[in-house]
Amino acid sequence: MRILMAGASGFLGTRLVDLFTADGHQVVRLVRRAPRGPDERRWNPSAAQLDPTLVAEADAVVNLAGAGVGDRRWNEEYKRLIRASRVDTTSTLAITIAGLPAADRPEVLVNSSAIGWYGNTGDRAVEEDAPAGEGFLADVARVWEAATRPAEDAGVRVVRLRTGLPLHRDGGLLKPQLLPFRLGIAGRLGSGRQWVPWISMTDWLNAAAFTLARADIAGPVNVVGPTPVTNAEFTRELARQLHRPAVIPIPALALKVALGGFAQEALTSTRVLPGVLNRAAFTFRHPDLPSALTAALSP
Repeated sequence: MRILMAGASGFLGTRLVDLFTADGHQVVRLVRRAPRGPDERRWNPSAAQLDPTLVAEADAVVNLAGAGVGDRRWNEEYKRLIRASRVDTTSTLAITIAGLPAADRPEVLVNSSAIGWYGNTGDRAVEEDAPAGEGFLADVARVWEAATRPAEDAGVRVVRLRTGLPLHRDGGLLKPQLLPFRLGIAGRLGSGRQWVPWISMTDWLNAAAFTLARADIAGPVNVVGPTPVTNAEFTRELARQLHRPAVIPIPALALKVALGGFAQEALTSTRVLPGVLNRAAFTFRHPDLPSALTAALSP
């Protein structure tokens, strides 16, 4: 397939490009700067500028673009960036797809979303049919997913990847925790009772490719491991694998001082199950946290 991809240089995007390329697909990357190679094309989603011929030439469109949620302390300016970087890119792609003649439209739009959609679910397990919750990330996910509707209304298959927390030593949830854990100054966050919707990097990549290829999958897809754990359980297992103690809990108040607005999201309990993937008989390479962490920490 010829895949037009936004967000190809990010934590997940770079690895997904490698997988697509290894599988024999041709990936054309959308960039906001001057192109540096034959596989790059320029666009400006902030101004809704995208050459329709680039989309017409694609068999599939994949959009993973968005400012990192945990990359910086939240203030109102950064919260606006988190929202705009997702909605502008998605809207530009979906509207461009919808504006093409039917014969020129790509077969599928695989668009990133997040398990933040569900807000705080407490101990209640939810699947894709659960309504949107409350809070900043739930609000972002709601408008983010709504931005795909022009493509969906035009008859294009749209997959919304409600991604959990991919585990890899070089980024995401795991990277900022490794140093304090190795120094023995880490522990559970707050009460530790909140649920953590982890997924191994291998399973995230395979799930993204799986939904791209499966013509019978559309709508929201929870891209999370099949056995969620609490933060306390996650902490214990990570400490065990690093052979370090994890006995210093981080109080909720300290998180609020360190993380600002993001602290509440870090303490949110999201017990999410991969209902669509399970029913589609997707095979998880790492179905439990110990195997996923072992893979994530391996060189």
